[in-house]
Amino acid sequence: MTPIRLNDFFSPRLAAFYATLGISTGVGMPFFPAWLAFTGLDAVEIGIVLAIPMLVRIFFVPLTTRLADRYNMLRGAIIIASIGSALGNIAITYSPNFLVIAMVMIAAAIFFTPTYPIADAYALRGLSERGRHYGPVRLWSSAAYIAANIGAGAMIGIMPKDGIMWLINSSFIVGTVLAFLLIPVSVHHPDAAQRPPPTKSLWRMPVFVAVVTACAAIQASHAVYYGFSTLDWTSKGLSSLTVGALWALGVITEIVLFAASGRIARFIGPITFVILGAVGGIVRWTAMAFDPPFALLPFLQCLHALSFCATHVGAMQFLAQVAPPGQMATAQGDLSAAHGAVFSGAMGLSGWAFARYGDFAYLAMMLLCVAGLVAAVAAKTMPRAPRPL
Repeated sequence: MTPIRLNDFFSPRLAAFYATLGISTGVGMPFFPAWLAFTGLDAVEIGIVLAIPMLVRIFFVPLTTRLADRYNMLRGAIIIASIGSALGNIAITYSPNFLVIAMVMIAAAIFFTPTYPIADAYALRGLSERGRHYGPVRLWSSAAYIAANIGAGAMIGIMPKDGIMWLINSSFIVGTVLAFLLIPVSVHHPDAAQRPPPTKSLWRMPVFVAVVTACAAIQASHAVYYGFSTLDWTSKGLSSLTVGALWALGVITEIVLFAASGRIARFIGPITFVILGAVGGIVRWTAMAFDPPFALLPFLQCLHALSFCATHVGAMQFLAQVAPPGQMATAQGDLSAAHGAVFSGAMGLSGWAFARYGDFAYLAMMLLCVAGLVAAVAAKTMPRAPRPL
């Protein structure tokens, strides 16, 4: 297929939208748990609230992505998800207690959780048509994430804790505006009509099952870090600005890998990326379990480039190889649902484990990476089936 090269500012518009997602997660991941604690929730309740989006993802993301593919409405689905995310998070801001927060979180998660997988499917299709790589556009989400980490860390130190939610809300509101400016993508690749119809499900491919299992386990290993590292570090005397900088440092190395991923992919395959992610996670969480000194934390944060980014890049490249035309969103949804299934359990468990065992909770995360490594190595040894068309 000859790439379609259009001077329609597709990449800058998409990068700007990705940036709003990066801001919302850049504020929310490190500081939303602090807002929940501010409202009076304990560690177990915080773990439950943080697990809700992952649980919702299992059921609603596959449904949403299949509808987006069936009706060729990737851009429309992004717009609807953006509007619902903004309204849902504003409602969370005014929720008075754990029960209400949990109920509203369910509604908000129905809209927010499909946003990334649909945006990734939209990106992979549109960028492929224009001969562009995914990583250099997706990195703007990570760059915005860094700015949000540092900026929110500085602002939260001088503003009321309830201001955290309005930092998140603002990013969703701007994201909704930018979603309307995204350019529609084609129904299918131009050569799709010349290919035989796809099989019913990628789940019939053992290598797909193994890779998705590996990626879900490795990404779920971030549960304790996402949910409780901020509370842990601040309880040990680190300032909000320092915590934001630590989170940002990990994402800086992530950006570097995203930017270089297209070149690196010439030498290593998607499954090798996933294996590197598992190894990075094993080293990272083992060290975190033993309360490392502050001087070691920056080095451990740099391993985020492997535990998160290498795993994510490997997953995206793998799906780009095996997903049939017109079913990229469906494949993204299935991967996201698998992530949600494992992550919801890990996040729900992390609150109890952190409350009972403190830093040793990271050892459970290390074991998830070991499981991911085993699955990825198994996938590496499986025969690579052709694209299921």
